[in-house]
Amino acid sequence: MIDRIEVDIAIIGGGPAGIAAAIAAHDAGVTNILIIDRAYKLGGVLNQCPHKGFGELTFGEMLDGPTYAAHYAKMANERNIPIMFETTVIALTPERMITAVNPQGLHKINARSVILATGCRERTRGWAGIAGDRPAGVLAAGAAKKFINAYDRLPGREVVILGSGDIGLIAAQLLTVNGANVKMVVERLPKSPGLQHNIEQCLNAYGTELRLSTTVTKIEGRERVSGVYIAKVDADYKPIAGTEEYVPCDTLLLSVGLTPENELAKHAGVKLDPRTGGAIVDDCFQTNLSGVFACGNALHVHQLVDNVSQEGTIVGKFAAKYMLEGKSHA
Repeated sequence: MIDRIEVDIAIIGGGPAGIAAAIAAHDAGVTNILIIDRAYKLGGVLNQCPHKGFGELTFGEMLDGPTYAAHYAKMANERNIPIMFETTVIALTPERMITAVNPQGLHKINARSVILATGCRERTRGWAGIAGDRPAGVLAAGAAKKFINAYDRLPGREVVILGSGDIGLIAAQLLTVNGANVKMVVERLPKSPGLQHNIEQCLNAYGTELRLSTTVTKIEGRERVSGVYIAKVDADYKPIAGTEEYVPCDTLLLSVGLTPENELAKHAGVKLDPRTGGAIVDDCFQTNLSGVFACGNALHVHQLVDNVSQEGTIVGKFAAKYMLEGKSHA
């Protein structure tokens, strides 16, 4: 049996952007709201981030990820905003009909307005263009963090990390304090894009080596990673002949950037910006589909979660205005 639901605003994604949008829309006068999220609790990736570094702009103090998420979840719960947990949206039509599935069955959600707050995902080995077979032990930094923080499992013992942005740096520290040997972090840029205090706290404090202007060129191993080849790169980031070096390891961790998660939007007919991978929106964050808005990391990858939440708040107000006044422009 198919469950059929009618809502004024459906928000796809229960991370910081989605929660903030729901709260803002509710406070603007729209109460028939539904948050749809595939996790079992609100907060998105914040629940996998036990380190501090969130909330200074929003709450005036540095919080860890779960605490930041809990603040917003509390505000949503105080407003009795309905949430469908452990629910995956499998289709969205231009007419704002959502098809979703969860352990309770199939759901058809007819929404008068939709906010896309689907977040972002990590770029893969394919994007990095690394040669070799497909052995176990090659994974993204976020996956490694989830192994440790959610399942208390160490994804590897002898680790090389490609990418020294803040995600890669924090992953290096997390692996080290949980017993792994992070042999080195390699970065193709001449300077790490990570914050200096993260370099100090996550690498230098443990004596972890950082190799700049260096990349991984090949992965060795069949069943499991046995090692990687690294090489220096030139000004065009191409490997320099004669600089290749073999590094034995059982795990290669990739931290090579993030990209908006917009497969659902693309199949619905939302026009995407080829530069950012996010939706193309107007001044009110509305896409080319009437009544469909986008915000947060689904729009473009933000540096601070505070900015994600602030943008979600803005978009929630615009979606409420669209509903209450039938206007798509301020």
